[in-house]
Amino acid sequence: MIDKTICFTGHRPNKLGGYDENNPIAKYVKEQLNAEILNAILYGGYTRFIAGGALGVDTWAAEEVLYFRDEVGLDITLELFAPFEGQEVKWFEESKKRYFSIMERCNKVVNVCEPGYAAWKMIVRDKAMVDESGLVMAVWNGDLGRSGTGHTVEYAKKMKRDMIIIDPRFYNATITLG
Repeated sequence: MIDKTICFTGHRPNKLGGYDENNPIAKYVKEQLNAEILNAILYGGYTRFIAGGALGVDTWAAEEVLYFRDEVGLDITLELFAPFEGQEVKWFEESKKRYFSIMERCNKVVNVCEPGYAAWKMIVRDKAMVDESGLVMAVWNGDLGRSGTGHTVEYAKKMKRDMIIIDPRFYNATITLG
């Protein structure tokens, strides 16, 4: 089952143009997620998806998977691996509503750690997702500093997982053919 499972990792909105999702970086990332998820389903045979439930990429990826499952009718599943129950407590109300909507529509919800905030629980959650996946889809700007996404990418490399990297720095790149 692991070989046909994809997990997502990626930056929070503050590293993707801000919390207004109409910005060009967020639009680019969502378009790339849509295309890569569809390709993985149609050409890679992936059927199980795992999202971490955080703001930004986790939310956008989960919504794309739910779109393909619920609106397009593809036979796929979405699991939410939350670091702990209540991760959304300090979020804005709109973000909470979105999170709960995703949770309600998931095929499975896993709280990886006991309730209560601790930064290390995000790392435990990320490792659990990678351990369950054959492919990691990362929206990552290449930063290996204190980025949770960077740590997850490094762990996925160590575990020899296949990866698709969507680099948000290329949001305004153009390619000329011919």
